[in-house]
Amino acid sequence: MSTIPTGSRARTRQAILDAAIEVLARNPAAPLSDVAAAADVGRTTLHRYFPERTDLLNALQAEAGERLDQARVRARVAEDSGVSAVRRLCQEYFDLGDVLSLLFREQVAVGDDHDIAGCDEDFEAMVRRGHADGSIDPELPPIWIQSLMWSQLYAGWSYLAEFKVSRHEALRLVLRCMEGAVRPLHRD
Repeated sequence: MSTIPTGSRARTRQAILDAAIEVLARNPAAPLSDVAAAADVGRTTLHRYFPERTDLLNALQAEAGERLDQARVRARVAEDSGVSAVRRLCQEYFDLGDVLSLLFREQVAVGDDHDIAGCDEDFEAMVRRGHADGSIDPELPPIWIQSLMWSQLYAGWSYLAEFKVSRHEALRLVLRCMEGAVRPLHRD
């Protein structure tokens, strides 16, 4: 018998996970009653799916990993120039602000495949491809570019929240800064 919920159970479980991501990204100490309210379910229903807070956090860990994987696939990091792939990855990650907030605050941890503190093989290959094709400054190591990406994404999310600009405007600024920072300097 499958343990993966289907139909309305799957939708309810996903609604709880989505609400937990949003609520806990804004307030890591939020009670589960806030998560239940945001998911539009009762506390009893929430506890049926996630009996303890740790059960919910474990499910969020799996959800975060899945969303990161999906974003990387959509970004097609193995295609085109290195800087084009970095741009697409930033675009995909931008919409994961709440998920990444949970990771940055270490509320949830994901496995080695999703290490936000280090580069995986695909990220390194993308940057090295950019070094080789001339679209990324060869003096910038992959770990530097990854740190730069996280910092620019954080700046974009902060700008979006604090100044109430449009998502489009915040993302445009993130992409402009990233591309400008990683492209090789042209010397006269």
